[in-house]
Amino acid sequence: MPKTCFLSTTEILAGYRNKTLTPSKVMASYKAQYEAINDKVNAFSFTFFDDAIESAKLADLAYNNDEYQALTGIAVAIKDETYIEGQITTNGSLLLSDFVATSTDPVARRLIDNQAIIHGRTCTPEFSVASTTWTKLWGVSRNPWNTDITCGGSSGGSAIAVATGMCSFANGTDIGGSIRIPAAFCGLYGFKPAHGRVPEIIPYNIDPYCHHGLLTRTVDDLIYGYNLIKGADWEDSHSFVPDSQAVTKPLSELKVAVSKNLGFYQVEQDVLDALDNTVNQLKQAGVQVEYVDLDWDERVIETAKIHQRQNMGLLLRRSWAKPENKTLMNSYTNWYLDKVEELTPNDILDANLYLCKMWEEISPIFKQYDLLLCPTLATTNIPADYDYSKDKVEINGKQVDPNKGWFMTYPFNTLGQCPVLAMPNGFCDNGVPSSVQLVGRPYQDEAIFTLAKYLSETIASEFYTTRFPNL
Repeated sequence: MPKTCFLSTTEILAGYRNKTLTPSKVMASYKAQYEAINDKVNAFSFTFFDDAIESAKLADLAYNNDEYQALTGIAVAIKDETYIEGQITTNGSLLLSDFVATSTDPVARRLIDNQAIIHGRTCTPEFSVASTTWTKLWGVSRNPWNTDITCGGSSGGSAIAVATGMCSFANGTDIGGSIRIPAAFCGLYGFKPAHGRVPEIIPYNIDPYCHHGLLTRTVDDLIYGYNLIKGADWEDSHSFVPDSQAVTKPLSELKVAVSKNLGFYQVEQDVLDALDNTVNQLKQAGVQVEYVDLDWDERVIETAKIHQRQNMGLLLRRSWAKPENKTLMNSYTNWYLDKVEELTPNDILDANLYLCKMWEEISPIFKQYDLLLCPTLATTNIPADYDYSKDKVEINGKQVDPNKGWFMTYPFNTLGQCPVLAMPNGFCDNGVPSSVQLVGRPYQDEAIFTLAKYLSETIASEFYTTRFPNL
């Protein structure tokens, strides 16, 4: 039986209702875990344990009186990018070290309205423009399974907090993989909903690459939390997307396509071995699984880079690209903003045209198959302090793009209408979890969750039940 801090949200809520657990006891377990291990992994930028303990005492009374909401007494960590009115939101930058939010983002508001307890804010790379998590402001955040390795980013602190039992679950945002990359490195479930399914603040809501979601230790927790944060919100005109009416198929009727490299990635052998093991597990369950070829090339990388610079990059450059800020910002941030300056209208047109080609190539697969499976990461051998502005990555003896050549998430931000779940499917040679992406047809979640539930009970069953980070 896992210790209290590693219990799932659904287990905790059941314990609250049947009076075998109390919010005060659970909050105390998170605080004890934080005090024991956070110095080793650096998950949090801020914690609010004194206030959280008082809120937990009120939640005790709520359960005693049978007057509780969907998340009463559940401790949720919030990425230090997400606004909560009255809280400092640094976005990992010295330039924002004292910035106090004057509004609350829709996802945070929905969690709070359901009486979640926000007990801390989690580390993120500066302005979320890196896929590793370290900053001048907060230092280096580390993988709890192997502290030499990155926890991923940009929702890296959120992933650490969940993976180490310092919260029940956490939020994240994803414009190129910022939920799924840290979920993969830390052995979690990380879901990028289809664009518009979960409301986002302006102007990020109008960017189809941009998504808000959750990181959890179990698929049931993910589904539970997702149902609380999704749906229309008047703050976001793009959120009025009708819910899926697709019929849920049983596992044995699913047809699953598998791509080892999405057409062009170099992928480490231990990652491929875990993927093959996943495929064999599905075949044993009677799932129709076939390997497919996808005619994409490295223009996928440039398409994602250009789009991110075109939207988020130009916004950041307008606000922060000033000579007096350069020494305060991180090396990767300065590199990123310099690249934004090089952007041309022709670049943007070419990226949009290649986006169309990407859909032309993958749509026949989605016509024939319910899901596409592929790795989340091409390698897990990325140091905790990795800096894409100067460091290199080699996979299978070949140098790959140092910015985006080592993770396989952003093609499905380009195709932002496709929901994607990253989940653990074993371990790599360095002790870091391996991860697979379950990519759904546009706006269809059902097949993803059907397959994920089965895999969670088979290839991923040891995560947070019998196997935990050893810190």
